[in-house]
Amino acid sequence: MSLPHLYSGKVRDIYDAGDGLLLLMVASDRISAFDVVFAEPVPGKGRVLTAMTAFWTGELSGIAPTHLVTADPDELPPEAKSLGDIAGRAMLVRRAEMLPIECIVRGYLAGSAWKEYRQHGTMHDMELPAGLEESERLPQPVFTPSTKATVGHDENISFSQAADLVGRELAEQAQQICIDAYLRGAERALANGIVVADTKFELGLIDGRLTICDEILTPDSSRFWPKEAWSPGGAPPSFDKQPVRDWAESTGWDKASAPPAMPPEVIAATSARYREAYERISGLSLDDWFGA
Repeated sequence: MSLPHLYSGKVRDIYDAGDGLLLLMVASDRISAFDVVFAEPVPGKGRVLTAMTAFWTGELSGIAPTHLVTADPDELPPEAKSLGDIAGRAMLVRRAEMLPIECIVRGYLAGSAWKEYRQHGTMHDMELPAGLEESERLPQPVFTPSTKATVGHDENISFSQAADLVGRELAEQAQQICIDAYLRGAERALANGIVVADTKFELGLIDGRLTICDEILTPDSSRFWPKEAWSPGGAPPSFDKQPVRDWAESTGWDKASAPPAMPPEVIAATSARYREAYERISGLSLDDWFGA
């Protein structure tokens, strides 16, 4: 007997784990760039995403609950065995009523926020001090929500627009949880040589309480920079899929057709970056995580 399959995204496969109250989330080794999933997997990526989420679940427990029940393969439903070797990549989680917004916190001026600031002097329609440089640390972390697009790209929105979508009280709770979680995570990471420039949280309601769901402060949901390479005025290298993006850009690929085959050296470099991000931040070895 197998678990009913509910959904597959670019990275995760989600299954009904019973009674409409539990889900099994399996992080694959799939990797995407420019909204396209590449044919070649990145070994260890799914284990890094899962191990890092489990790590942060413990670190953030005093800020808000998370939906994680267990990542121990021996505690998963027996039917999960039909999915093959998912040890270290699977999480049993509580089902939540998800907020219809992406909860992003920015501590540094980068990405789409930098582009908006350069054009208008604002970030998500909020005025920022003049004269800031790319990758500069913001005076304080800022909650910058976006929509969840079913087709195309998410759209940056203001806090008031987010409040219109979910209600002001819930929006304020989400803002506080996410900023507190970012500050805790950024402090831990910086002590281990990694700058968390920004990160995206997914929040949902479980038994009426706002809960952190999905992945937490991973290289897929965050912009991680090596502390020693960061300085205002440019874009530091990041601990994520940057080798894939750089290689794809160099090939002349039009980003609309099927992508070319990823070379082994690009796959290896990407796998190493994900692993290093987990091990540097957590102080743990990926070899000690389930599925090694």
